[in-house]
Amino acid sequence: MSEITNFKGVAQKTTAESQSDAMVATLLKRVGERVRKARELKGIPRRVLSEISGVSPRYLAQLESGEGNISIGLLQKVAVALDYRIEWLVGAEDPWSSDTMRVADLFRRAGFHTRQKVIDLLSPDTETDMRASRICLIGLRGAGKSTLGAMAGERLGVPFVELNREIEEQSGMPVNELLAFYGQEGYRKLEAQALERVIATHDAMILAVAGGIVADPQTYNMLLAHFHTVWLKAEPEDHMERVMAQGDTRPMGGNPEAMDQLKSILTSREALYGRASSQVDTSGRSLEETLDDLIGVIGERGFLR
Repeated sequence: MSEITNFKGVAQKTTAESQSDAMVATLLKRVGERVRKARELKGIPRRVLSEISGVSPRYLAQLESGEGNISIGLLQKVAVALDYRIEWLVGAEDPWSSDTMRVADLFRRAGFHTRQKVIDLLSPDTETDMRASRICLIGLRGAGKSTLGAMAGERLGVPFVELNREIEEQSGMPVNELLAFYGQEGYRKLEAQALERVIATHDAMILAVAGGIVADPQTYNMLLAHFHTVWLKAEPEDHMERVMAQGDTRPMGGNPEAMDQLKSILTSREALYGRASSQVDTSGRSLEETLDDLIGVIGERGFLR
């Protein structure tokens, strides 16, 4: 993306960059307030906290005022000195008033059988009930999710939905423009909202999602809980070839390291994709053969009631 400048030629921040800066400022303020409150509740002067943690009094003063962009390593030292968990200082939940954090702490200290009882109480529906007849195809771009999803939906008589199309309808703009305007974080929020809406409105369907959905733990866990998931696997060369065959030259355009990058992404996500209910290998298979494999998995595993 080209740099945006004002009429004087001075670089201007995009909306996404401005939102990101505001979120960082909010986080720094939250951390500073919690460090100060924790220190005061324990009756520890800043000088003493400095001696215990090894962080200078001046830096602690900046931190508590919300102006110190402290590193994770130094913040961990401060948390240990306060006898606090680092997540208590940075998390959205207030550690002094949050029932969620209190329950999480009790759960962490409970024995196995108590934990299992809690899980059973909080999850009254079985996995089968929660997933209903929803099927989701996951994998990198070029795995064939849209093509196979549409064909499988037609053969099985269930709706086929692409989550990115839902996001575009919700936002009123193409995904590429969304990413440019709101950044990855804004897109991920819209992605989670679209997924919630799809779950609420469909009990039987085949859904295709973007390959990067697995990068957001909360959204991916929601997906795994409410869908029978199938990972469409392929070799990196197949992913690249299929995307370019669709007329999309972005993966290779002016980037000689594109294939290495794609392999790196695939390797980093393999464990996440591996959490899917089932897998279908699409490499070395024709479209019809792969469709038969997918239909076979859906039938054998009883994904459609």
